[in-house]
Amino acid sequence: MMESGVSFCNSCGEQVGFDGNGEVFVACHECYFPICKACVHYEISEGRSVCLRCGNPYAVDKTRSNDGTKVPGNQSTMAAQINVSQDVGLHARHISTVSTVDSELNDESGNPIWKNRVESWKEKDKKNKKKKAAPKAENETPVPQEQQMEEMQPSSEAAAAEPLSMIVPISKSKLGPYRSVIIMRLIILGLFFHYRVTHPVDSAFGLWLTSIICEIWFAFSWVLDQFPKWSPINRITFTDRLSARFEREGEPSQLAAVDFFVSTVDPLKEPPLITANTVLSILAVDYPVDKVSCYVSDDGAAMLSFESLVETADFARKWVPFCKKFSIEPRAPEFYFSQKIDYLKDKVQPSFVKERRAMKRDYEEYKVRINALVAKAQKTPDEGWTMQDGTSWPGNNSRDHPGMIQVFLGHSGAHDIEGNELPRLVYVSREKRPGYQHHKKAGAENALVRVSAVLTNAPYILNLDCDHYVNNSKAVREAMCFLMDPEVGRDVCYVQFPQRFDGIDRSDRYANRNTVFFDVNMKGLDGIQGPVYVGTGCVFNRQALYGYSPPSMPKLPKSSSCCCCPSKKQTKDVSELYRDAKREELDAAIFNLREIENYDEYERSMLISQLSFEKTFGLSTVFIESTLMENGGVAESSDPSMLIKEAIHVIGCAYEEKTAWGKEIGWIYGSVTEDILTGFKMQCRGWRSIYCMPIRPAFKGSAPINLSDRLHQVLRWALGSVEIFLSRHCPLWYGFAGGRLKILQRLAYINTIVYPFTSLPLIAYCTLPAICLLTGKFIIPTLSNLASALFLGLFISIILTSVLELRWSGVTIEDLWRNEQFWVIGGVSAHLFAVFQGFLKMLAGVDTNFTVTAKAADDAEFGDLYIIKWTTLLIPPTSLIIINLVGVVAGFSDALNGGYESWGPLIGKVFFAFWVIFHLYPFLKGLMGRQNRTPTIVILWSVLLASVFSLVWVQINPFVSKVDSSTISQTCISIDC
Repeated sequence: MMESGVSFCNSCGEQVGFDGNGEVFVACHECYFPICKACVHYEISEGRSVCLRCGNPYAVDKTRSNDGTKVPGNQSTMAAQINVSQDVGLHARHISTVSTVDSELNDESGNPIWKNRVESWKEKDKKNKKKKAAPKAENETPVPQEQQMEEMQPSSEAAAAEPLSMIVPISKSKLGPYRSVIIMRLIILGLFFHYRVTHPVDSAFGLWLTSIICEIWFAFSWVLDQFPKWSPINRITFTDRLSARFEREGEPSQLAAVDFFVSTVDPLKEPPLITANTVLSILAVDYPVDKVSCYVSDDGAAMLSFESLVETADFARKWVPFCKKFSIEPRAPEFYFSQKIDYLKDKVQPSFVKERRAMKRDYEEYKVRINALVAKAQKTPDEGWTMQDGTSWPGNNSRDHPGMIQVFLGHSGAHDIEGNELPRLVYVSREKRPGYQHHKKAGAENALVRVSAVLTNAPYILNLDCDHYVNNSKAVREAMCFLMDPEVGRDVCYVQFPQRFDGIDRSDRYANRNTVFFDVNMKGLDGIQGPVYVGTGCVFNRQALYGYSPPSMPKLPKSSSCCCCPSKKQTKDVSELYRDAKREELDAAIFNLREIENYDEYERSMLISQLSFEKTFGLSTVFIESTLMENGGVAESSDPSMLIKEAIHVIGCAYEEKTAWGKEIGWIYGSVTEDILTGFKMQCRGWRSIYCMPIRPAFKGSAPINLSDRLHQVLRWALGSVEIFLSRHCPLWYGFAGGRLKILQRLAYINTIVYPFTSLPLIAYCTLPAICLLTGKFIIPTLSNLASALFLGLFISIILTSVLELRWSGVTIEDLWRNEQFWVIGGVSAHLFAVFQGFLKMLAGVDTNFTVTAKAADDAEFGDLYIIKWTTLLIPPTSLIIINLVGVVAGFSDALNGGYESWGPLIGKVFFAFWVIFHLYPFLKGLMGRQNRTPTIVILWSVLLASVFSLVWVQINPFVSKVDSSTISQTCISIDC
């Protein structure tokens, strides 16, 4: 840990100190590992003259020449290294060494890793060596070369023990003030609400009460959002160490295999060319080809998807060797050839230009073939589609068809044009029949889990949306630095990468990049129990998907008590006890099957049936056996035709009946946002996740950039959260038994399911400014000096929190402001509809859909940004803008008629109204489009609602206190006409 230019020894914790010239003492000039001179001398006296981190010999004696003069450059480099390491953030990967005492060298149990390593070396020294002689003096004769070689032998062991990743905590100079401001803001909020509650506005009691309720909910939402970001961290990986450990020269690669999942439904809405680019980027990934398998799920059973995949497999035979030969990035051809950069940079091979031109020509021809298939598929023949052999396409009825599997590439398939093996590519379309629930994307992912387990059974699974291609060919290696590290990866259920997007306008008008979420919130969650699963760009531990608990997690206590009441003994309800008992049975069965040797198939089947494996995983012995292989793999003696037949069986529409699929294992059903639910269930079992942010984004996708599509995307996410809130998996009450979900992590999950309900107080709060301006009333009484100080302190704390958050996260002010704006836009539109639609769907069984009809887009860049689409979601924000603009006009008119004294109270009301208008400005801009035209229906509905609201207000006036009629009559009598 380094602060204020002072380096601390990672062995004893004391300051490293300085040498005779006043420079920082340096023991190792390779990695600049901070260690003091006393500890170095002790290591040398014990026969360990190599660096604990990099394994290179200490160079203490080389810091000075024979005549005592200082060798230049080394100490200054160390000092610069210390200064650089004080400020680490998104670009910490550029720093060669960043050391910390509390996190970098500590294992999960809190014991320093260097101590464990030293203790193991001591035990070896006691067994293999006699007692060492006295420590040698520094000015002694040089050590013979033979002895140096013997002393350097442990370096290979040290290299093997090096961590594959490192936690880089946020510096205290940034995190300390941030936490202090959070606490200060919490205190100010308490004082603020005390003032607001104890000072009601009698003349507008209804308005005041509404504002109080809204402000309390906003404060509650802020706590749920803020406190999970209490301990943000950064991580760096060492892919070179991964290769050195698992890819030794002359030996087969020991890297773990990975199964890629790509899911698509409708090729007319999800263009086959985009899906093909995703598949091509996966096949060309920088990873051993025999360790990669790509499964494409066609949930619409479209012949177009199948034929385009045939063309893609053929083009991959040329594209994959080209990518690997010249190490190009990214390896999705559409996005590689569209880059506006110098493609000759770092490409020194003379043949590169010629081969690149030929490859681009081949890709253009490939695109022509794909587009021809798309044009052909626009009109379905009356008799249905027919394959090349004349037989009818099995998926002509997308809701009633058998399961289909086709293996295109792999060790038994076609090789590339250079004769090398290609990764396996498998087309999968699960069986669908009327009367069976298919669970949409979650069901398709579970089908892929079973198919891949039968055919390849890789221990890790990486799922991608069809429009998210591999942007960083080393992304899988980045994830393996966590999952294959024995100290880190044991309890990791998944490694989540941030989502990055192409094709978004420069100003990111509708916050499509979600920068605040991916660069702030997810970093905070990584410091607790790990980030939430966001649906794509995630590498799973297959065993975690099977519902097992992490290996190091102790069993839940047998005793129970009420979980609602504080107690030393945690509770379990009946269902939780049942699930834990089933989990223990599965774990016991795994142990028993490993211990039994030379048992036949009948004994295996009896044991599996006895321990209820079939009730959990389904009626497939081959699949059940695959779940018992923690390291994955398929038996070499397996018959490929038999495996294909079994794979067809496990994707049958009735396979999941009376099993735990979708309930306890696999992707969890019950919400359109199955990703949040699946990750939540895993972390409730005690698993933790990891957030990986490489310098080059791992994956990139496409996002809807026009207003209507963006609102519908947010509507779907919010609806999924409401469904989870109304289900048995609600974080407010689910998973308390055992205490495996940390408190701050639970707050984060609660925030993910209650945020749509913020729309109700938000739309009320955005209406209050207009009401205040139209009625002349206000929600705040005349401010005293104390009240002014409280309001000023609250505004300052809000600003400071944002500024300090920007400081440690690297997010820009523009990103923060766009996020704030779209929080209001989405809150008063999509979130509001999601709440009502969720209650209708879950309580009344009514599934309401808000359809979108698109108009033609411009051909210019970002043409989609200006598409105007009619949707019901546009009505509430448009009405709010009109009402607040009318209120501002009415307020200024009253001030002009009321004289000088009316302008003071007007300032607060107008500021309040402009706060709403400024937040809704991107919505207003998107509503107008490039031609400044708005759908007439939107204007009519909005004006109608605003007019009805105004008339109802004038007639009922529910919030303003009534004026006594007798008082009015007395006043009139007293007037001297």
